[in-house]
Amino acid sequence: MNFPHLVSLAAYLASHGVLCLRFTCKGLNIAYRTKAFKAVVEYLKLSDDYKLSGVFLAGRSMGSRAAASVIRQLSQDDDDDFIQGLVCLSYPLHRPKLQSKLRDEDLLFIRCPVLFVSGSADEMCEKQLLEGVASKMKAPKKIHWIDKANHGLAVKGRTTDDVMEEINTQVFSWFRENIELEHK
Repeated sequence: MNFPHLVSLAAYLASHGVLCLRFTCKGLNIAYRTKAFKAVVEYLKLSDDYKLSGVFLAGRSMGSRAAASVIRQLSQDDDDDFIQGLVCLSYPLHRPKLQSKLRDEDLLFIRCPVLFVSGSADEMCEKQLLEGVASKMKAPKKIHWIDKANHGLAVKGRTTDDVMEEINTQVFSWFRENIELEHK
């Protein structure tokens, strides 16, 4: 939750009028994270305090994998359009040096728009493999590659602020495109 890219993205989006809720799960277990993420989404969906018509989910690394799992589970439970999109920062498509076992099962079932922001040198998301998975997805999708970035989205020779600015503007631009499509 306090990963610099997530803090920066939430602040950037909020400064542009996008309500952001950040939360974290203490456990690393994907099932536990998914359960926690799903509980937050269900609360927001039913909350009289917020009265939201929809949300975009986002996560970094395992958080993006948990968000994808939640979207798949909720789409099987009902077919409303409460979840309007998914942002995956550094989606962990495979373990380092273990590209033969892809973590793509949830992605293939998602129907809402998906934005991937990944480093071209990410040891957990080989470029060709993500592009292959994306080509099989039924959802509208976009991949933005941060040139030479690793899984932590760090790039030698670039400041963290510079990389965060690139991520923030890409995500906000994608949000605007998808919100406009939603209202047409």
